[in-house]
Amino acid sequence: MPSNDARILLHTVIPTAAVGAVATVVSGVVAGGKGALGGVVGTLVVILFMGIGQLVLQRTAKSLPHLFQAMGLMLYTAQLLVLFIFLALLKNTTLFDFKAFAFTLLAATVVWVAAQARAYMKAKISYIDSGNTGSKS
Repeated sequence: MPSNDARILLHTVIPTAAVGAVATVVSGVVAGGKGALGGVVGTLVVILFMGIGQLVLQRTAKSLPHLFQAMGLMLYTAQLLVLFIFLALLKNTTLFDFKAFAFTLLAATVVWVAAQARAYMKAKISYIDSGNTGSKS
């Protein structure tokens, strides 16, 4: 993984994990042990789903750069749909507090997207290919 990609991923995971930790503590205080477990599971689901999506998007950008924007839009749409399906499947679970899980999932997803947008805006990514000048000498 190139250093820019690793840096962007790191600048996205850290704020998400921090918000997940805060949400886990709040969930633990409000709903007890099952609430804390719901917070942990929600945080892990977001980091895994979004992290895998980020890696797929980075590979697409390198191998098929002309599909990068379309792939990004499709990927985020698919991720949100899968998260909604995941919520629907776990709605009646007794393993952890569902409300704590759902609120943590929502908060962590919003922070992930915002942190990712900020990381891309701050990254100094060259968008000009200096090897292909287009002129024929």
